[in-house]
Amino acid sequence: MRTFEAGETAVRRDVHRTGRVWSEHAQRVLADTSEALVTACAPGAETRWPALYAKASAAGDRSVRTEAFDAMATGEWDLADSMWQETELRLWKPPGAWFSVNAFYTATGLRNWYVNFEHPTTRTADGFDTFDLTVDLVVDPDLSRWQWKDEDEYAHVRRPGIVTDTEHQAVDDARAQVLAMLEERSGPFADAASWMSWRWEPAWPSPCLPQPPMP
Repeated sequence: MRTFEAGETAVRRDVHRTGRVWSEHAQRVLADTSEALVTACAPGAETRWPALYAKASAAGDRSVRTEAFDAMATGEWDLADSMWQETELRLWKPPGAWFSVNAFYTATGLRNWYVNFEHPTTRTADGFDTFDLTVDLVVDPDLSRWQWKDEDEYAHVRRPGIVTDTEHQAVDDARAQVLAMLEERSGPFADAASWMSWRWEPAWPSPCLPQPPMP
């Protein structure tokens, strides 16, 4: 299995079951251990997103995201070059897990924890592949409260089979696993104080995506 050194760039890709890339996100490796791969980025990190996602963000219209999911169902979409904006991100992804734990930071510190439910990772030469399964869990910085997010979008992608019954069962199991981690204060939640004090180092360069091969 590919192992990364701290300071390397690792590209997180969401890859559809057809093999088509849904998104790419350049991140800096903070640690890569048997417990988890930990990466981070700050505004300016290079990304590529579905063009309809970019349109939804620019217009502030979440309904356009539904168009993006419909495009996913057909297997036809275009990617648009972009950059990570507004927040610093720290990501914790254990091997074999159907989720990642993310922390978002603003100028005032940790804004919230964000659990993303997704495929287990496959390591690549440039980073790791997964696939976002839409539903998320948002947790207060002090772990006192949490709420589910994007259940409507999750129901939408379930209908055409973008998320299969097998994946749905894996998500249900992962939901229970994450709630147990919160209850037990295990995983990254066991070290919540250091996560709350973490910040991106200004001297670190912005992670960049690999240049596409010349035609």
